[in-house]
Amino acid sequence: MTLRPATPGDFAFIRRLAADPANAPFITDEDETALQAYLDDPDAALLIWQADGARGYALFNGLTDKAGTVELRRLALDAPGGGRGRAFVGALVDHAFTVWPAKRLWLDASGENLRAQHLYESLGFRLEGQLRRHWWRPALGRAVDMMLYGMLRDEWQALKA
Repeated sequence: MTLRPATPGDFAFIRRLAADPANAPFITDEDETALQAYLDDPDAALLIWQADGARGYALFNGLTDKAGTVELRRLALDAPGGGRGRAFVGALVDHAFTVWPAKRLWLDASGENLRAQHLYESLGFRLEGQLRRHWWRPALGRAVDMMLYGMLRDEWQALKA
C-alpha cells in the first residue's frame, strides 16, 4: 500500500474520479487551479493511495488547527467494491492520527450514500449530526442531507488496541 502527496501530474486522475457518474452525486469536481491551491496550502493535504491495483485520492483540511480537528474532506476510489474502500479509509484514518497531530477526525457523507455511511460506522466513526437538505449536488439537481461523522484519537486508539 502506498499513500503519497499528490502532484500536478495527478490532477487528471483526481478529476476523472470526481466526474465519474458513480462519484459525481457525492463529491465535488474542482479545476486544476483549486487542486493546486490545496498543494500550496499548509493546512491541506491532497494524497494519492494505491494498493492491489486500486487507486484513490483524498483531501484533508485542518492540518494546522490548534484544537487538532482534521477534516477528511473528500475521497474517492477508482475501483470500488471488494473491500478496497475499507482498506483505503482505514489507511486514511491511521494516517490522520499517526502522521498529523489529529485529536479529532471528521468527515461528511451524503444522506443518500448509504454505502459510505455504513463503511464509516463500521470503522468506528460516530454519527454526530445531520444537516437536512444542506448540500447542493449539481449532478442530482437538488440538495441532499449531509451526515456528519467524527472519531476522537482515544476512540481510534481503543480500536487499534
